[in-house]
Formats: sequence, structure tokens, C-alpha cells
Amino acid sequence: QIQLAESGGGLVQVGDSLTLSCSTPASNFSMLSMGWFRRAPGKEREYVALISRSGNITYYSDSVKGRFAISRDNAKNTMNLQMNGLKHEDTAVYYCASGPRIVTMSGHYQEGMDNWGKGTLVTVSS
Repeated sequence: QIQLAESGGGLVQVGDSLTLSCSTPASNFSMLSMGWFRRAPGKEREYVALISRSGNITYYSDSVKGRFAISRDNAKNTMNLQMNGLKHEDTAVYYCASGPRIVTMSGHYQEGMDNWGKGTLVTVSS
């Protein structure tokens, strides 16, 4: 079981920026595909962004493309999600996830992840 810890959530205004971070003590971090997912109130958990093991391939959901940026630092065992132009509908608990592979088939994004953090709450107020 890989421990993942999210940080950086909080209360922001519409249009603001926020950076989420995910850290892990896992010694094989560079071998893990990583991703961010979120669960909005009353909704199912959904995919936000994925990043390959090296960090040179990224994927974004249509709802965040152009506003969010996922990145990782394998030397520091960390992954970030830079969120710009936040909207009210971005309000959610954001989860960091890791897994052996990236699945890009629509509706199946979570299948490549087998470890999850506890989540960090992002609230965007208008």
C-alpha cells in the first residue's frame, strides 16, 4: 500500500488560483503513473488529470483543460496540480492517485490507479 498525502486545498474566490500537492514516501515513485481526481458534492468521483511516470505525457479532462496543469518532480516524490481560473463548479474534494498505468479510455480513467490519498477540499466561492 502506497501512502499518498494531498495538501493545498482551501477556500478561494472565483477566478483565483490554487496549487495542490501530493507527496509520498514511496521509493518507486518514478515508476508510478499518477493522477488527480475529484468528487464534487453529490456527484461521483471524476478524472481531472493524469501524468506519465516521466512526466512528459499529460492528460486533462475537458472541464479543466487550459486552466489546470499537472506536474511531478520525481526527485522530490511530489506531484502538483496548478489550478487557474477556478470556477464554482471546481468545488470538490481532490484526490491524488497512483497506479501501474494510465488508462485513457473514457469512463475508465480510475482503473489504472490502485492507491488513493484521503483528499483535500477545494471550495470556490462566488
